[in-house]
Amino acid sequence: MKVGSSTPQVCLSPFEPRAPQCVRVPRGAWDTHTHVIGAPPKYPWVSPRNYDPPSASSEAYIAHLDALGIGYGVLVQISVHGTDNRALVEALTAYPDRLRGIAVVAPTVSGEELDTLNAAGVRGVRIVTLVAGGVGLEAVRPLAERIAPLNWHLQIATDGATLATIEPMLKTLPVPVVLDHFGGCAPAGGVEGTEFRALRRLVDGGAFVKLSGAYRLTEPPWDAIVPLARQLIATAPDQLVWASDWPHVAITDCRQMPRTEATLDVLQQWTDDGEIQRRILVENPIKLYGLPG
Repeated sequence: MKVGSSTPQVCLSPFEPRAPQCVRVPRGAWDTHTHVIGAPPKYPWVSPRNYDPPSASSEAYIAHLDALGIGYGVLVQISVHGTDNRALVEALTAYPDRLRGIAVVAPTVSGEELDTLNAAGVRGVRIVTLVAGGVGLEAVRPLAERIAPLNWHLQIATDGATLATIEPMLKTLPVPVVLDHFGGCAPAGGVEGTEFRALRRLVDGGAFVKLSGAYRLTEPPWDAIVPLARQLIATAPDQLVWASDWPHVAITDCRQMPRTEATLDVLQQWTDDGEIQRRILVENPIKLYGLPG
């Protein structure tokens, strides 16, 4: 997808979630990457942007968690809202016992706003290079220095090729790093590819990876991602978290729209070890977000 597209694509809405069929969801599980989306004019969308997203209320998201049997969720500021985190904060405030957040802010953000976000349940900020509306790589170091006193982390959404180029910089930051969607690594490169090797080195240095967005990296049924997932699970099971990426924005072809429960059930294909699944779904997220409430 071209960043800053002049004609936003109209996204499809997600399927109604159902209970997973393959994974037995442990009590206290987390979904660590989802979005709430407000509608204009109350919640304006940035321009330029890449897509016009579907509606995604906090109530709908809680229903999504309940359908999957999941206790806690992490709301990530959506790119179309830019640095206007109001919809995110309102959702966090409405469900303080179940939700945490990741905001998008500029390096010039005031200390007062950071304190407000922290009190609402925000535990990190996101850098995005893939779509318009976010804050880019130029903000990585100044933002890391701003959020370090809050014990937040920096979440990076980029492609695997870019990840390989910024690897040295990420290793020197004063905050933990969390990498979206397998670090954006192209599955075609395999576990010995340049992109995945860069990801592995970052993980060796302490970075966390979200086992999410496989449908953005490969075609259904996402078999090409299996070697990457299994390698990460075999070598760094304590630095991985799972996420559905609901409501699956930027999907315009119904053949590409995943069933949300399938994004959880595929974890069974990556590992059938119930204890490791528990660490990924329950224990590891607490390290990054703390327990709501």
